[in-house]
Order: sequence, then C-alpha cells, then structure tokens
Amino acid sequence: MFSLTVRDHAMIAHSLPDPFFGPAQGLHGATFVVETTWRRGTLTAHAVVMDIGEATRALREVLAEVEYRNLDDVPAFAGRLSTTEAVAQYVAQRLCERVDISGFESLEVTLREHPDAWASYTLTWPQGRSAPMVGPVDGSGSP
Repeated sequence: MFSLTVRDHAMIAHSLPDPFFGPAQGLHGATFVVETTWRRGTLTAHAVVMDIGEATRALREVLAEVEYRNLDDVPAFAGRLSTTEAVAQYVAQRLCERVDISGFESLEVTLREHPDAWASYTLTWPQGRSAPMVGPVDGSGSP
C-alpha cells in the first residue's frame, strides 16, 4: 500500500454546549494541525499516489471554508457538536468532493489539537467501488 500525507493548519472558534465537555462548553479557540493521508494499492502512471500540489491545494481550500470562523455559525455544523472527530469527518468528506478519488483505497484525516492529543476519521473505498463509504455529516456513522 502506498500513501501520501500532506498537512496544513487552521484556527477556528467553537463551543461544545454539553456538560460532558466541562470548560470547553463555552466559546473558545483551537488551532488544528490537519494531516491528510491518501492511500492506494498501485501508483499512478506518473509513479505517485497523487500530485503533492493537488493534495495541498485541496486541503487548503477545504480549511479556508472554516478558518477564522466560529464553527457554531457554519451550516455544516448546525445542530451538531463540532468536536475534533466531527471536524475530521467534515474535512474528509469535503476533500472527496474536490479530488478525483478513482484509484484510492482510503483517506485518513487527522486533526491534532496539541502535541499530545489528536483524533482521526478514515474513509475507505471498498474493492470495486468508485466512491468511499461515507456516513452522514451528523456523525451517526450510518451510511
């Protein structure tokens, strides 16, 4: 299996209005380091997983949608908690809308909140399918 990882970062604001989250219930900021890892079983005709520039541009475009914004005001997060896991899912799904995903087997998006804590979301393409198995953006995990 071959893989290519690119990373970028984004600063956001959000709240997690549930007692479960303690002090993070209130509005606060976060800087996420976002890593995307694209995987495929064989290389392209150009002997790459994908063009690094394309992977970098696509990630920057997706992060630009939420950077310096309060996720509480972003329609994709209306009515749901914008946890690190949920933001990773959002980034993965938005990337798949921007990149030709044929030939890939999976995409993993990891958001690092700080050096000692991170969360990931992985999309997989079952053998013979041209699209990943994607759950709803509400985080329920059911396709």
